[in-house]
Amino acid sequence: MIRKLLRRVFRREPAAATAVRAIEPAVIPLAQHGITRDRISPAARRVCSTLQEAGFKGFVVGGAVRDLIAGITPKDYDVATDATPEQVRDLFRRSRIIGRRFRIVHVMSGPETIEVSTFRALQSEDTHTDEHGRILADNVWGTQAEDATRRDFTINALYFDPSTETVIDYHHGVGDLKQKTLRIIGDPVTRYREDPVRMLRAVRMAAKLGLIIDPAARKPILELAELLENVPPARLFDEMLKLLTSGHAVACLKQLLAEGLHKGLLPLLDVILEQPMGERFVWLALENTDERVRAGKPVSPGFLFATLLWHEALANWEARKARGEPNQAALFDAMSEVLDQQAEKLAITRKISADIKEIWALQPRFERRAGKAPFRLLEQPRYRAGYDFLRLRALSGELPIEVADWWNNFADANPDSRETMLVPDQDAAAKKRRRRRRKPAGGDTAA
Repeated sequence: MIRKLLRRVFRREPAAATAVRAIEPAVIPLAQHGITRDRISPAARRVCSTLQEAGFKGFVVGGAVRDLIAGITPKDYDVATDATPEQVRDLFRRSRIIGRRFRIVHVMSGPETIEVSTFRALQSEDTHTDEHGRILADNVWGTQAEDATRRDFTINALYFDPSTETVIDYHHGVGDLKQKTLRIIGDPVTRYREDPVRMLRAVRMAAKLGLIIDPAARKPILELAELLENVPPARLFDEMLKLLTSGHAVACLKQLLAEGLHKGLLPLLDVILEQPMGERFVWLALENTDERVRAGKPVSPGFLFATLLWHEALANWEARKARGEPNQAALFDAMSEVLDQQAEKLAITRKISADIKEIWALQPRFERRAGKAPFRLLEQPRYRAGYDFLRLRALSGELPIEVADWWNNFADANPDSRETMLVPDQDAAAKKRRRRRRKPAGGDTAA
């Protein structure tokens, strides 16, 4: 412990750190990047101005700057500063420090939450990593130049100053964005080992922004894909959710398949895509999600993952019924088994798991179109999600489209008309066939 402290006090600064500090960034004016301060979230502007008025630096950073230059409206805003997390917290009444691996501050402003991070230093021999090189703790503060070098891709190492409307660019990120190239900062193998999730981000950003992944950044992805197994399931789930709800899920998934990353990410996806029926179903679901995101409509993670995992659950259910298990019990056991298997890779939350199960559990009920069952199903809170799921099944060819059309018409009909639309249950009718009257024992007697 004492030796480590002495090394920190007396060690010489690495040559790399000296070289990074000597980098002169490009200061790009408004005329070249096109971002005016009024395009920045008022909350993000307020955070930057409060930091600057207190004597600190404050920049909108990363994805928001990248998206604005690309003509895309950012989903959220991050701010980078030279203030420590404690100093940031002291400046904002509604704020809190979160995280262990990376300590950051969440500043709440109305409905918005601005993520504020302190400039991070370059890695050193004291950086806490695992045996694969993944960084486990990173709370050593540095300069803006070091922070830019620590970021993953050049297009994410961009800093926008709302007060001057300039972009600070240390690694030719604006040029790469305009040249439609995704380049990683530093040695790709080292950077992927530091954080394997960067491989997923590379695919997501390339698909979202229409970029070509630089050959040097592309080559190691397939070789290092197994490192994703060391990523905590919760982080992997968050990144997967971002990918699937990016508005470019179809392009992202095709890119994932091309890079071979899907095998370590969603193991059940291989099974689904190998089934002609399941493949059609998945693509329809992802196209539907993309359309909703681009139209500004809400997307349900539960519905999305229900579609991705449905054919695995369906196969499990059918196998259980073939073994003689009761229909309803077989379905619920199949649902639990599939979701438990998936939890080994993706930490799907309890809320989302519950949504998935509700949507799946409704599907057998759509088969009953006689008696009171259809009326009771319409009253279910999750009816609409269940129906949308049913329609995807029909569009993919799993069910006759007439079934989905019937339910759509039944839901829109007035109460009196619904009675006339009911479809007799053939199985139930067969069970109620009139039995033959048995003759009395001994037959008729003569008078």
